[in-house]
Amino acid sequence: MNLKRMLEESYFHSYAYSYPHKMAYRELPETVTLKEVWKDENKKALFLYLHIPFCEMRCGFCNLFTMTLPEQSLVTAYLDQLEQEAKLSFEALNAPQFARIAVGGGTPSFLNEEELERFFGILSEKLKVSKAPSSFEISPATISKEKLQILKAQGVSRISMGIQSVIEEETKNLGRPQKNHEVEQAIQLIKESGIEIMNLDLIYGAKGQSIESWKKSVSYVIDSKAEEVFLYPLYVRPLTGLGKRKREEEDFRLELYRQGRDLLLEDGYEQVSMRMFRKYPEGISQGPLYRCQEDGMLGLGAGARSYTTGLHYSSEYAVGRNGIKEIINNYVNLSRTDLLGVNYGTYLNEDEQMRRFIIKSILHEEGLDQKRFTNLYKSSPITYLPQLNELYDLKMLEENNGLLTLNQSGMEASDTIGPWLYSEAIMDLIRKFELR
Repeated sequence: MNLKRMLEESYFHSYAYSYPHKMAYRELPETVTLKEVWKDENKKALFLYLHIPFCEMRCGFCNLFTMTLPEQSLVTAYLDQLEQEAKLSFEALNAPQFARIAVGGGTPSFLNEEELERFFGILSEKLKVSKAPSSFEISPATISKEKLQILKAQGVSRISMGIQSVIEEETKNLGRPQKNHEVEQAIQLIKESGIEIMNLDLIYGAKGQSIESWKKSVSYVIDSKAEEVFLYPLYVRPLTGLGKRKREEEDFRLELYRQGRDLLLEDGYEQVSMRMFRKYPEGISQGPLYRCQEDGMLGLGAGARSYTTGLHYSSEYAVGRNGIKEIINNYVNLSRTDLLGVNYGTYLNEDEQMRRFIIKSILHEEGLDQKRFTNLYKSSPITYLPQLNELYDLKMLEENNGLLTLNQSGMEASDTIGPWLYSEAIMDLIRKFELR
């Protein structure tokens, strides 16, 4: 289908967080070892991602790999296994170095203070992590002054917190009962902690949301002096709380997005992608160079993804409660041999690698570096993927100093442009994926 027709249907098809999507992963033809997978990769500037799949509650819109209120014994067993996996991975990759670190979930701040101390001990002792820029996800209900002190002492430079809305009726409709006083207290604690970057997430498209209520939420995060703001459109996915409800409302997410974007830009925020806006004070360190299109990622923990040039892999994927619980229970019981093997993921031939480079580049404000692409793949992006010409025809793409960048009209269509660029082979795997 051409892009114009897809946009006539909706501007909101899917978020191209990565490529290929995890729903394109399958059991591999045969198990390969971590050492084999990583032997020819550049491991001097990897992204390290650690997954904590636990939350105090599951929001109605959430399709993340997480479970709520686990038994204490499971949390302990999970950290035990994470420690073992970290040790084995570090050895198998022959002492990799990390340019970026992110801890996500779930809600990593679900861990208590003692568990947090142990978690960071795993990073320093088993992975030899230095002070690379690191991000840590929290929720208003699970953060405290004491936990933030631990994060600050361990070098965390960015805190990410989803508040979704400051209209309590809207958060209730999102399946996330939340009190504004909890949000206000959490923001105050973050500011007092001295951690450099506070990111706040908002969601637009909630039941009962209006232009005015949405603008109130966006104005709130602006007034909070958040260094980063993410604006997420609501997607109602199968097997989520909202996905089980009947929803028949007019879709005016595009109008809400534009209102939020304009408020942030007027206040001096820089737009990085369709979702991300930032307003950094002087002196914030960006850390070592990391190219998300090329540099690899090592993911540890159940649900974490890892990326090499030719293979993306993870544990099995699920959204439903029972499926997630089964995978986590399986993870904590994996043997040493199991942890050293890769058996679930997707191989990327050169065509898929080229598509990934284009998708990861063009949806970001830095744009697609045509010279870099040609040096890597011996072809220009337009020659390789002529459908990019349709972006020119729709006046969504511009060329500046060798970079192909989306203009404002193109950026707001990112959730259609991304899936539009997927290969037919990947789309076929996604369509055939069965959620559990």
